Amino acid sequence: MMEIKVPELAESITEGTISKWVVREGEAVREGDVVAELETDKVNVEISAEQSGVLKKILKGEGETVRVGEAIALLGEADGEAAESEAGKKAEEPVSDPPPEPREEEGGEAEEDARPSPAGYPVATPAARKWARERGIDLRRVSVRDPRGRVTAEDVRNYSAEAPSGREAPADPAKVLPAGEGERPVERVRMTRRRLTIARRLLEAKQSTAMLTTFNEVDMSAVMEIRRRRKEWFRERHDVGLGFMSFFTKAVVGALKAFPLLNAEIQGEEILIKKYYDIGIAVSTDQGLVVPVVRDADRLSFPEIERRIAILAERARSGSLTLEELQGGTFTITNGGVFGSLASTPILNPPQVGILGMHKIQKRPVAVEDDRVEVRPMMYLALSYDHRIIDGKEAVSFLVRVKELIEDPEQLLLEG
Repeated sequence: MMEIKVPELAESITEGTISKWVVREGEAVREGDVVAELETDKVNVEISAEQSGVLKKILKGEGETVRVGEAIALLGEADGEAAESEAGKKAEEPVSDPPPEPREEEGGEAEEDARPSPAGYPVATPAARKWARERGIDLRRVSVRDPRGRVTAEDVRNYSAEAPSGREAPADPAKVLPAGEGERPVERVRMTRRRLTIARRLLEAKQSTAMLTTFNEVDMSAVMEIRRRRKEWFRERHDVGLGFMSFFTKAVVGALKAFPLLNAEIQGEEILIKKYYDIGIAVSTDQGLVVPVVRDADRLSFPEIERRIAILAERARSGSLTLEELQGGTFTITNGGVFGSLASTPILNPPQVGILGMHKIQKRPVAVEDDRVEVRPMMYLALSYDHRIIDGKEAVSFLVRVKELIEDPEQLLLEG
């Protein structure tokens, strides 16, 4: 019998949550087959079988937290023809009553199943679980008579007899159910591990940093004119679209070079100033916000930045980012404007000490030279920073530098 264990993930990740079992007990697997999916703080990981065999026993259910190196299932050798013959017999057998419950000895209790129930599910006897699994019955809906709260096969059989049909679709854990007679219906949804991590990190950022935010606005006329004239040429030449993110990434790098404390972090009583520029780009996914990192952004050209951002965004939405692609950023850019946000206060991504928030481009009347008023495409920018090492003057000057580079994008080319 071989144990299937949680593999080594990354230095900063020591545990995860089993989000899904791909293989059921008794099913055969081949070497390399995915048997379960593990949700970690940052990415989802597939756990594969290291040899061929039969999944004999699941030790950890869906929703349970497991640590690196911990056994989650037992894999045994296949029984060959005997197993196929037995499977054929089971397929031919008619559906019958559930096997009888183990009898309770006088003064004792029936033997409990050693396998822990998945989070949110009641404790049930093996016979009850088998009966419910064969008919797709959600054990959480079954009325329990046992004073200890254990679901028995008799409970499941009674529920099955009362149900409109002998089989029901597995229940959605996020389904709205009545809270009780006389109460209004509510929806109770279990937070994913990633959402829990996001919540924890955001709270830690608010509690462990002296965060302040300064605002400015930038005239996007020059950048939009370049995109208008060069958009098609850029795509034909580089096979990628020319967006705003490459301009802002270049502008941020230029401002970080001028104000290096924004590219630092606090380590104890020291300030670690980084001489490289790994820019995190916040990407919204169905599972939550992730921040993949564009490495050495100061060394990349406009098309290289656009191409890298496009690849990372696609990998983020498909859930195929690697841990390396999410670690080690020195500064972050987030764009709430794609969702219509006019202004917001971005929260720091520790240990980083600065984050730039972009917003919606909106045409507004602006006073220009000779006291004239023109309608210009304007964007509010927000810089959140850690006031422990960054003074207001430096933060404001950083944001002004970003504004200058965006309003005169030729400087981005001249500064390299």
